[in-house]
Amino acid sequence: MFWPTGPGGPNDKGLGRKHIMESAHASLKRLGTDHIDLYQAHRFDHTVPLEETMTAFADLVRQGKVGYIGVSEWDAEQITRGAALARELKIPFVSNQPQYNMLWRVIEEQVIPTCEREGMSQIVWSPIAQGVLTGKYRPGQAPPEGSRATDEKGGGARTIERFLNDDVLTRVERLRPLAEQAGLSLAQLAVAWVLRNNNVASAIIGASRPEQVRENVDAVGARLDDDLMRAIDEELDGVVERDPGHTRSPIL
Repeated sequence: MFWPTGPGGPNDKGLGRKHIMESAHASLKRLGTDHIDLYQAHRFDHTVPLEETMTAFADLVRQGKVGYIGVSEWDAEQITRGAALARELKIPFVSNQPQYNMLWRVIEEQVIPTCEREGMSQIVWSPIAQGVLTGKYRPGQAPPEGSRATDEKGGGARTIERFLNDDVLTRVERLRPLAEQAGLSLAQLAVAWVLRNNNVASAIIGASRPEQVRENVDAVGARLDDDLMRAIDEELDGVVERDPGHTRSPIL
């Protein structure tokens, strides 16, 4: 809930009451159900009072159309404000959906401690860094045909470009023997690493083939010991992004 929908009118985007209500009802109709378990605000809306957004969500909860409320890519201050209003409105504010992986750890310093304090957990996206942590991209080589890095039209190339430099890709290659020692593929190591964080409830995986789904799911039971975690940090030292300022929302 945030990105533009509909014909492109002024109320077809953002977190204003009209857009929230119309989008929720349209989703219920498309899904053929009478309730949504978890309804999330994707990005923070700087153009709408937060009270308006949270009150609209509260009305959907009280109407029985939504069970729980969450957010995506909100920073620590925004989460704190939202949680305070949720308590005031007596609605369940339970989740944050941020980008998080071995290379992109911007939520660790501020967002995760805030969510722990507010009783929220993470549903993370991009646990394998848009495919970079699978090892499919090699230093000094062109991206494989059909990969996300070649998707100029759909925007995939833009989302992955920050990871596609030889320094990052060389460090990722150094993780391969660590994964093998743990009996895992690189992709499984990446997913298991994300799930090891106590504040992460689940990881959203992307797949183009059934075997990729099976491979990622097998990572759920993997246990990474402290020595392995330290070895991963040593190999990636210098290429990990940790700046909490990178958690920000666009102005539509």
